[in-house]
Amino acid sequence: MEAAAATPSWVLIAYLIAGICFIVALRGLSSPVSSQRGNRFGMIGMAIAVVTTLLVHQVAGLIEILVAIAIGGAIGLFTARRIQMTAMPQLVAAFHSLVGMAAVLVGAAAFLNPEAFGIVDAAGAILLVSRVELGLGVAIGAITFSGSVIAFLKLNGNMSGAPILLPLRHVLNLGTLVAILGLIAYFTQDQAPWIFWTITILAFAIGFLLIIPIGGADMPVVVSMLNSYSGWAAAAMGFTLHNSAMIITGALVGSSGAILSYIMCRAMNRSFISVIAGGFGAVASSGSTEVIDRPYKRGSAEDAAFLMQQADKVIIVPGYGMAVAQAQHTLREMGDMLKKQGVEVKYAIHPVAGRMPGHMNVLLAEANVPYDEVFELEDINSEFAQCDVAFVIGANDVTNPAAKTDKTSPIYGMPVLDVEKARTVLFIKRSMGGAGYAGVDNELFYRDNTMMLLSDAKKMVEEIVKALG
Repeated sequence: MEAAAATPSWVLIAYLIAGICFIVALRGLSSPVSSQRGNRFGMIGMAIAVVTTLLVHQVAGLIEILVAIAIGGAIGLFTARRIQMTAMPQLVAAFHSLVGMAAVLVGAAAFLNPEAFGIVDAAGAILLVSRVELGLGVAIGAITFSGSVIAFLKLNGNMSGAPILLPLRHVLNLGTLVAILGLIAYFTQDQAPWIFWTITILAFAIGFLLIIPIGGADMPVVVSMLNSYSGWAAAAMGFTLHNSAMIITGALVGSSGAILSYIMCRAMNRSFISVIAGGFGAVASSGSTEVIDRPYKRGSAEDAAFLMQQADKVIIVPGYGMAVAQAQHTLREMGDMLKKQGVEVKYAIHPVAGRMPGHMNVLLAEANVPYDEVFELEDINSEFAQCDVAFVIGANDVTNPAAKTDKTSPIYGMPVLDVEKARTVLFIKRSMGGAGYAGVDNELFYRDNTMMLLSDAKKMVEEIVKALG
């Protein structure tokens, strides 16, 4: 393989254009309005990068490449057609695991046959800088793979979303990380196979150990964090392969994922370290998670329909309960009926509602909810005080007033939607017998201006739609 310095100028220009397309794609994906355009730019950039790479490097015969593209394309098309939007978080986690495993496999191939990758010196030893790249790339890739697999199992319900707390987990995690870094340093002095494979095995293990203690409330941060890891793994492998496009793409994904993780943590008033060190659910479990038996108001679909028909303004707050019930289409129908009756309808989105960043935005977009009716927390929170009805559908922790008032609460300090300031709060919940994913009961349920609508979210909204008609 040719060194980067010998790369033809037209190839560098092509990779530059691909990189610009990726930057424009990320910019477009920052808003539902421009997300489709962003996706198109991403596809164009990837096509340019792949075609350019195939023209420059004889990595395999054309037939093998076409067969691989056909197989991968068929799997992607089949998955995209069958996947439900509610399952998007676990799909993203699965994709991250594939990126991580790809980095591990590329690193292993480069270690086993360094001559083919052009990373050997005159004596036939792997170059010092390449050893660092291999060690870091394989370690990050392995962590991404095993961590993403655990995230997928938790999101998909194959594993409990509750934190799994191992004895001495902090000591175990820290010791494993120190061992990995120490072995990477030793690998720069000795390229013995046992060092490389030990790094790989320990990295697979630490990915598992880091994610299993993290509870469901922190899943948006975990998904974003794994996205960042996958980018850095790809960037490290780009250096090994002397591929500018991989370096650019990996750096973009890694940095954007890191920024998004920071935004998610800030939205939860958490530090990134506290998430990785033990998980939100783990913290919550140390306090009282008992659901207190207190009096509350229970209403019916007819009551909810009447209150919203009499309102001037209704703010709808969707959460993971809406996603599980797949109630987004019926919810949009309810909103349309209210608008026809002269009611102003808006949707309030909390940054960590759901199980991945932007989860609620994706579901509402799928239901064709107008973009100009959807608002983020900081843009709509001040409007709840002038709102007649706040309609909460499956959003528990992100509406809990305890985050602002109870210093003993594990969610204290987390910015939440001020739904309790509305004249009336309608709250859809399956039953009163369970706390949210943070493991904390919601005091909003028992307030005088709250009416609980105990039912499956989709069934309740369907009954409200009938009552509105």
